[in-house]
Amino acid sequence: MIDGTQGYGDNAPALAEQYESITFDDVHHGVMHLFPSPPARVLDVGAGSGRDAAALAAIGHTVVAVEPTDALRQEGMRLHGGKPIDWVADHLPDLSQLHLRKDRFDLILLTAVWMHLDGHERRTAMKSLAGLLGAKGRISMSLRHGPVPQGRRMFDVSADETIELAGLHGLAAVQVAERNDMLGRPDVRWSFVVLEART
Repeated sequence: MIDGTQGYGDNAPALAEQYESITFDDVHHGVMHLFPSPPARVLDVGAGSGRDAAALAAIGHTVVAVEPTDALRQEGMRLHGGKPIDWVADHLPDLSQLHLRKDRFDLILLTAVWMHLDGHERRTAMKSLAGLLGAKGRISMSLRHGPVPQGRRMFDVSADETIELAGLHGLAAVQVAERNDMLGRPDVRWSFVVLEART
């Protein structure tokens, strides 16, 4: 099992139903104005049920969805089988399969993903993500703050640390925002960080 994916394959249909209960617009409304206009090349890392990948494909983007958990990836393919999404079995921190393809992306999404990586993995992952961005490409990520659910591997990562790490790889923050939890959990909040390639 890949570090950080614990607990996600055990009940994939229920998790997918939870993810799909919140719309793409609801999750990303505070940062969507920074997303490229279609058609653009988009990478959804940790795509889960495919909610975001499907929404982006529906408006004309070319979307690659990376999901390391087999059961969730299969659930996403079942739910959104009619959408032109390129599903890939790969994982952070290296994303080695994507690098072999030599793809470059205008937007990379990491929705509720970054908190599963420890410090060493985050350093490796940021370098890997920066290497997948095209000129002026952007990374949009959400950072979870709050207690760790039973059976999950998570770390509380600040926006400041993320921005500092990004700066080491030619990325700069274009927006940072905070919001309450979209599932209504009072002890959970989120930071949304959008980074842009400046080199």
